[in-house]
Amino acid sequence: MREQAPRALLLSGPFGLGHEMPARGFAGVLRQSGWQVRAKDSMELLGGAGNRAGLRVFGGLMKVPGAYDGLHFAGLRTGGGVARLMDRASARRVVPALRADLAREPADLVLSVFATGALAAAGLKREAPARHTVVYCPDVAAHKLWVHEGSDLFLVSSPAAMASVRRFRPRAAVAIVPPPVRSAFYAAPSRAAARDALAVPRDVQCVLLIDSGWGFAPLAAAAAGLADAGVRVLAVAGRNAAVARRLRDLARSRPAITAFGFTGEVPALMAASDLVVALPGAATCAEARVVGRRLLLLDVMPGHGRDNLLHELEQGNAGVCGPAAADVVAAALAMLDGAAGAGSPSPAPRWEPAFAAALACIGVNIGLSTDTRSETTCAPSS
Repeated sequence: MREQAPRALLLSGPFGLGHEMPARGFAGVLRQSGWQVRAKDSMELLGGAGNRAGLRVFGGLMKVPGAYDGLHFAGLRTGGGVARLMDRASARRVVPALRADLAREPADLVLSVFATGALAAAGLKREAPARHTVVYCPDVAAHKLWVHEGSDLFLVSSPAAMASVRRFRPRAAVAIVPPPVRSAFYAAPSRAAARDALAVPRDVQCVLLIDSGWGFAPLAAAAAGLADAGVRVLAVAGRNAAVARRLRDLARSRPAITAFGFTGEVPALMAASDLVVALPGAATCAEARVVGRRLLLLDVMPGHGRDNLLHELEQGNAGVCGPAAADVVAAALAMLDGAAGAGSPSPAPRWEPAFAAALACIGVNIGLSTDTRSETTCAPSS
């Protein structure tokens, strides 16, 4: 009788692409290793009304200057009363919902890339101790809603993130792994090939402006300013339909701008560019580093975005600018001129061996060669 393939459930989230893209990376590797993989939006575990309410509240906080900063830094990061209240309120809905889901479609591994999913999976650990529960936090600081008893392993991308997990669980098993970037970025074409395919002259300065859908960035105005300064602009609006329309309108009058909505061509667009201008989202930054491109990051994303911005600057090959279009244009032109003749940063290493080594620490073998460097070990802190 043929042995059943191991089964994995990936719990992602709906805000931007910073959770969806890592989930896609994990899913690709697990499927290549013979796993059956399915994905679920963690917010759906709250039920229809709860999901809609959660999205409205989060969207409202992001629109009010300082509101989400206050919640993140004073409430979630500290693990105080607000965080505990949110935990209890969510658990009442998400734990029973995930229990029912797993009863219908069991899983050997639940990998959460969203805090709501991490809470739900941890809440069921005592009922199914053989099921492995893993959390991947893409941010440089894991706030309290990410960290619960019942998670077997936390995957993070920096020593600071490891320490933030152990603030709440001092003996947690934590492994540092590179961000899970999809294979298409490692296979990105050369600059020359990408430019030829996109009809971008090889001898011009070229900038990629990318918004993953939040709408924080002054994308259209920055694209216009850079084009007027003689820069070739590739502008990606993501899933923001309003921004996509403005970019298409601009491109009609400025041939130096090429506009995109949600596109699968991002690896080639990064390869064609000299500089990637983006929000400090962990997924986009990691993708640009894999392709070997410098970053200009907008200081406009509140809460965890401010933590992540500092982390990206610390890694080097990155600059920061203010939120106005004029700030973006001035900083981008300065970085382009400063990098003239300097070449591109070296591409980031593959992440899959470190991921395999981390899972092996908790007895999950995905059939890949492992990275045995000390930073990938996941032994609990002593």
